[in-house]
Amino acid sequence: MAVSTEAQHGLSDHSHGAGAAIPVSSRADHFASFDVDAFEVPGGREEIWRFTPMKRLANLHDGAPATGSASVEVKAAEGVAVETVQRGDARLGVAGTPSDRIAAQAWSSFTDGTLLTVGKNAEITDPTLVTVTGAGVGQVAYGHLQIRTELFSKAVVVIDHRGSGAYADNVEFVVGDGSHLTVISVQDWADDAVHVSSHHASLGRDATFRHTAITLGGDVVRLTPTVTYTGKGGDAELNGLYFADHGQHLEHRTFIDHAVSNCRSNVVYKGALQGEGAHTVWIGDVLIRAAAEGTETYELNRNLVLTDGARADSVPNLEIETGEIVSAGHASATGRFDDEQLFYLQARGIPEDQARRLVVRGFFHEILLKITVPEVRERLEAAIEAELEAVGV
Repeated sequence: MAVSTEAQHGLSDHSHGAGAAIPVSSRADHFASFDVDAFEVPGGREEIWRFTPMKRLANLHDGAPATGSASVEVKAAEGVAVETVQRGDARLGVAGTPSDRIAAQAWSSFTDGTLLTVGKNAEITDPTLVTVTGAGVGQVAYGHLQIRTELFSKAVVVIDHRGSGAYADNVEFVVGDGSHLTVISVQDWADDAVHVSSHHASLGRDATFRHTAITLGGDVVRLTPTVTYTGKGGDAELNGLYFADHGQHLEHRTFIDHAVSNCRSNVVYKGALQGEGAHTVWIGDVLIRAAAEGTETYELNRNLVLTDGARADSVPNLEIETGEIVSAGHASATGRFDDEQLFYLQARGIPEDQARRLVVRGFFHEILLKITVPEVRERLEAAIEAELEAVGV
């Protein structure tokens, strides 16, 4: 029998086994299809849409036609093959099936997709940069990107989103047996932008996947990373950092589907909020199916509220169908500055404003350390500093 646990607005940690289980709809039963007409138009009361401001989605959920196109520029490291492909290419769609109407709309609406391939045994040390620029103010665009790493290869890819307009896409990561893929997805849109993106990762035997989502800009950003395993020994880490300002809605929904034995996953997302109407949402779903013996999994979400008027929703869900696992747990916490930390720093002669900045930097330090591309890490540190200056922290 499946058991799930759910927590929201937690001010203290909660790990699996600490407290009564709350039965919820099984994640294994969620509908998925490439056919957009197979999905009803969501109204906002559905479980997967209940936190999303539907009126601000530029009708992406209701069949909005493409009125423009986003530009995709690739600065490929040596050894990475780049192709422009169409929807009929048999290689596309293998990492996962759209599980909501916008993802299905993006699949049926994109024209040219981009495919990156890292060949067998290739170890690419330099990062590959993919820059996606929105179609422009008031325009709607759809896209598709796939990144493939073949047997025993290794690569780093940075996906940088910028510009204006509404954009929906599917991004696939096909991580071959024994290969290692590191992805950094940066959402640094203009203030008007709406971005709804589904990330589908499929991990082969003994494959390693490192995915970091950095969300800073945009009016509404909703990112859904999903990981599935096709062979034993898969290892996935999903990290996220987000900073919401006045009126922004930043939503992240991770799903780890453990259907194969002896695989590992770890999820760590941290966010800060400031300004009236700033809203962040983190939904962390982990499903351990009956066949997934020997699973090791953990998920963590932390939110730091810097000003009044901001709201963070945090919902970790853990569903287990077998007792033969190594470990499984989750934790969620949302709160303001730690007064003891501020007191400690001020007692040592550090002014309050500097002390507050140090606390925020320390809060994000764990995620920053995992960003292996120096240029991206420095850019993120500068962005955090600018956010803190804007609110006078």
